[in-house]
Amino acid sequence: MMPVGDRWNILKGGAAAAWPICLGYAPIGLAFGVLAQKAGLTPWEIGLMSLLVYAGSAQFIAVSMIESGAQAIPIILTTFTINLRHLLMSSSLAVHLQGLGRGWLSLYAYGVTDESFALNTARFRDREWDWRRALVLNHASNCAWIASTVIGGYGGQFIPAGAFGIDYALPAMFICLLVMQIRDSLHVAMAVLSGLLAVALSLLLPGNIYIVAASVTAATIGMFLRKRRAGIVESGESP
Repeated sequence: MMPVGDRWNILKGGAAAAWPICLGYAPIGLAFGVLAQKAGLTPWEIGLMSLLVYAGSAQFIAVSMIESGAQAIPIILTTFTINLRHLLMSSSLAVHLQGLGRGWLSLYAYGVTDESFALNTARFRDREWDWRRALVLNHASNCAWIASTVIGGYGGQFIPAGAFGIDYALPAMFICLLVMQIRDSLHVAMAVLSGLLAVALSLLLPGNIYIVAASVTAATIGMFLRKRRAGIVESGESP
């Protein structure tokens, strides 16, 4: 059995590393809680959603679709598409988690987010950082997110709709996510293409399924063009 002192050091180290993420989650979680309350969710439903989903961008867009009257299938497909990046993040982290049982791996995978992935990836370069500290970091951040969304849900009852620009939190968040993902001209082109496709398909497809169709189509085209560009470079031809 691990000595109590070692356990304390692991908890302290993981929680200290998670502190910047928790500070970042607090305002976003509060804004989400307010928006979810305005969309008709109770604080308990908001907390349950944060516990089961635990994906800020997916939760924001799900609440937006719920408020607009979208059906369950488009919401599920949209959030699934948004969260596909977790497959790549989890695969990248797997090299640092070799030898763990399925239970620990499942518990760790549940807590993977963009922020925890970035921080743990950097920390794993340090020999003192291990899966236990990473697990504490993941779930300390998780607790901060759940708590802030529930508090926002309760506080939303006393905040008028549209106050403080909170109704702009969703577009602002996705603009930030888009800007952070742009690395080259291909990303810019696919972002523009996805937006144009979404506008065009919204005239043809019912509900909000056009969001999924536009995103998947643009991503597929972008992947094809990137592979083609890589093939041209490897063959020595000029693009």
